Amino acid sequence: MATSIELLDATRKRVGEILSAHFVDLIDFHDGSWAIPHGSTSVMVVVRPFTESDTVVEVLAQCVTGATMTVELATWLLRKNAELHFGGFGLLFDDTVVFTYALPGNALTTEELESAIASVAVIADHYDDEIVAMGGGKRFADLDA
Repeated sequence: MATSIELLDATRKRVGEILSAHFVDLIDFHDGSWAIPHGSTSVMVVVRPFTESDTVVEVLAQCVTGATMTVELATWLLRKNAELHFGGFGLLFDDTVVFTYALPGNALTTEELESAIASVAVIADHYDDEIVAMGGGKRFADLDA
């Protein structure tokens, strides 16, 4: 069974309230997703359906777009995934390197969400330079340039 609209709406409302109260530069897309600029990256927060009784809050930062995905870079990213305490690097359909972490939505606390956003932002902001050095491409902050 799918997540109900009521449950999705309740989680979106809670997440929106937390984000609005704690992030001055918040961009609200009014569809259950938000963006928060941080350093050379931007953190997306998205509420998604998960199970009949829960939602998932995905925290995602775009690290690098346009990198050449070599075996060396892919291996490095996988090894970093094994080293990091939570979350992981991944590839979008267009080979954009992202860092993501997900939280269950029903029992989400302000502290958990703030901590997840801060951690994803710091990790993406730190590693984007290393990814560019190995595979080229552009950091999120360089896309307008």
